[in-house]
Amino acid sequence: MQYQEHELSIRPVQEEDLHRLWELIYGEDPPHWKKWDAPYYEFKHVPYAEYISNKESIINNRKQWLITVQDEPIGTVSYYWEHEPSNWLEAGIVIYRPEWWSGGYGTRTFRLWIHHLFETLPLVRVGYSTWSGNERMIHAGEKLGMQMEARIRKARYYNGTYYDSIKMGILREEWEALHEPDNS
Repeated sequence: MQYQEHELSIRPVQEEDLHRLWELIYGEDPPHWKKWDAPYYEFKHVPYAEYISNKESIINNRKQWLITVQDEPIGTVSYYWEHEPSNWLEAGIVIYRPEWWSGGYGTRTFRLWIHHLFETLPLVRVGYSTWSGNERMIHAGEKLGMQMEARIRKARYYNGTYYDSIKMGILREEWEALHEPDNS
């Protein structure tokens, strides 16, 4: 299964993607992408041998897919269950290299991912959490019609400054009204 919009696609991770994906995630120390993706949580480098020893679980993990541009891996989309019995799901996206930031790839990718989640899971809502320091992620959600559902003030401490924790979300009926084929 794959979703595609012009040169951009999302798809499950395959074995031949693993080395490049490891390079994107762990190739820099510290990784530049981590400054935007929950930098208040500690990042732990994983050696390639340890990473590849988990290849079956990475490849079979349908909760994390690869983002590619012209078949080149640039990031991942993912989801986790906040509370599966009530179908409360949180989604995420990481584009690992700065040269792919601020070009609309994140918004376009998240549109494909949310479409996939609503199409394949019995969800009434898709949401995500970020922090007030990641303005690009907040704007991407707003462009897709998501609402700010919560702002927990001064909940994240990073580099001597307190930031707010932000929760964004969209209901299935809102998504369908905004993203019907004629409205996309």
